Amino acid sequence: MERRSFIKGFGVAAACAALLPHVASADEAKKVVGPNEMNYDTAVAAITGRKPVTPSSKVSISAPEIAENGAVVPVKVTVESPMSDKDYVKAIHVLASKNSNVRCANIYLTPANGEAYFGTRIKLGGTQDVVAIAEMSDGTFLSAKQNVKVTIGGCG
Repeated sequence: MERRSFIKGFGVAAACAALLPHVASADEAKKVVGPNEMNYDTAVAAITGRKPVTPSSKVSISAPEIAENGAVVPVKVTVESPMSDKDYVKAIHVLASKNSNVRCANIYLTPANGEAYFGTRIKLGGTQDVVAIAEMSDGTFLSAKQNVKVTIGGCG
C-alpha cells in the first residue's frame, strides 16, 4: 500500500512540475516595467523636475568611442566649477540612453569636495549615448554626451 501512495504522490508532483513553467511564463507576460526600468526622457524628468537641461562645455565626459565589452565601460565626468559655498556642483548624474535602466550613477557633492569629478564603470547593452547631467547650486542643469559603440553588449 505504501508503494501505491508513493506512486500517486509522485504522479501529482510530476504534473505540478509540468505546469510550473507555464505559470511562470504567464507571470512574466503580465510583468510591467519595474521601478528601476524607465526610458531616457522619464529619467531626465525625474532628475530635473522637468527643468531644461542645457548642453555645456563646462561638463566633459570621457568614455571610449568603441567598447569591446559593454559590461565594463569606463566613464569619467568633470564639471568646471569653483566649488565655493555659493557656486558649486550639487550632483552629477550618469545615464545610458538606451539601457532598460538608463540611470547608471547619481553622485552628490558639496563645496567640501573641492573638485567636481567622478569616474566609474557602467554597463551598456549596446551602442548608445552616455550622458552626464550636472545639477548646479543655482538650480540649473548642464549636460554633455558621448556616443559609445559596443561590440559585445553587457546587459544580457
